[in-house]
This record gives sequence, structure tokens and C-alpha cells, in this order.
Amino acid sequence: MGLLEGKVALVTGGTSGIGRAAALLFAQEGAKVALTGRRAEAGVEVVEEITRSGGEAMFVKADATDIAAAYDVVDQVVSRFGRLDAAFNNAGTAAVGPLTELGEEMWHQLVDGNLKGAFFSLQAQVAQMKRQRRGGSIVFNGSVFAELGIAGISVYSASKGGVAALARAAAVELGPDAIRVNTVNPTVIRTPLTEGGISRNADGSENHPHGEKIPLGRLGEPQDVARVALFLLSDLASYVTGQSIMVDGGQSVN
Repeated sequence: MGLLEGKVALVTGGTSGIGRAAALLFAQEGAKVALTGRRAEAGVEVVEEITRSGGEAMFVKADATDIAAAYDVVDQVVSRFGRLDAAFNNAGTAAVGPLTELGEEMWHQLVDGNLKGAFFSLQAQVAQMKRQRRGGSIVFNGSVFAELGIAGISVYSASKGGVAALARAAAVELGPDAIRVNTVNPTVIRTPLTEGGISRNADGSENHPHGEKIPLGRLGEPQDVARVALFLLSDLASYVTGQSIMVDGGQSVN
């Protein structure tokens, strides 16, 4: 029996990278999966891959920064699958640059894409879980850079730090409803968003400007994060809430 057998799981930003890996993994572990994203074609491809493997899935085209869409997504999930048990709020964005050069437009892109979207997705999901009166589990995709000081990603780090703080506060508030809230904090993960910054050494090893000093000696893969999110969403983590789990190959302790 899979770790999410019989559960309904939502993955925001599920069309590529970490979100795609999570959607596929959750389906393999027995969940009925709903995924969101802005690219319908990519979303349909993930659904088809899950269906071919014998699972059940649906795609909802949605922008994570749209408050009304956050509620509409949950309504569509419940309409199709009857309830919502677990959510991996993975959708987000990134940008780099000296803090003296980041303007208001970039601020809104990062804070809206990472923090505003996380909050209103949480709000919509929690409203449904409370109606169900059977608890639930919610995981945010944060960042190790919410904890580490790295030049060039000040606003990104601030937005992800806000996500971690949101999860801690929500965990306390929602504990009486048996709704657990946690955060996974990855380092640089090989995704379409980061691929352009990866360079190769003569020995074939890889570098990324924000992936230095990783004791395990490699960049992360989407599956590395998806597996930790799976654990946190599953009943194996039934006594874990309000935690930020580093998925960083040891970078944060080096």
C-alpha cells in the first residue's frame, strides 16, 4: 500500500521540475492527484503520464498569485474527487540581482509569486479541510536561502523566509483541527528554472553560483524534494508540524 493510498493530493506548480516530480510520485504512492500551473499542455502531459500508469489525476490551469483562482482550484478538486486531504504548495518564482538594482516590479513578482500565492492557497485549502473535519497535511516549498545569507537573492530570500514563518504560525493555529503544516527547504535543484546557471568542471562535476559548499557534492534533483514532501504529507509524519526540513545536501550546516 502506498504512503498516500486513498488520499486526494493537490500540487500547485505541478507542470515541471519539483512539482511534476511530486505529482508523479504522489500518484505512484496511491493518491488521486490534482495539479495546477499556467501551461496547460504541460499539465495535460503529466495527467496523461499518471493515467497511463493506472492512476487518477486532473489538471487545473491557474496562476498561483490569483486569489480567486486559489479557491476555484479547491472547488474543482472537490467536485472531481470529493475532498482534499493533502497539498504541496510548490508554485513559485525566482530572480537574482543586486539589492540596489531590484525595483518594485521585481519585488511584486517575487513576493506575490512566493508569499502571496502561498498564503491564499493555504487559506483556500484549510477552509475545505476544516469543512471535512478529518484533518489534513499541507507542505510549502520554501528554500534553504530563507536561512542562509547569499548575495544577489535578497528579495527571493525574504519571500521564502515569509513562507517559512507563515507555515510555523499556521501550524500552531491549525493544530486543534489536526491540520499539519510544514516546509521543505531545498538548495539549488536541477529544474528548467535553474538549468541556465549550471556549469560543468573538467571532471564532469557541476557548479551553480548558489550551490556551493554542498557536502554531498552534487546539486539536488526534483525527486530529492518530492520524497521529503511525500513523507511530510503522509501519515508517517503524523506528529510532525511547524517544521522546516532542509533538503540541501548539507549546505546549511557547512
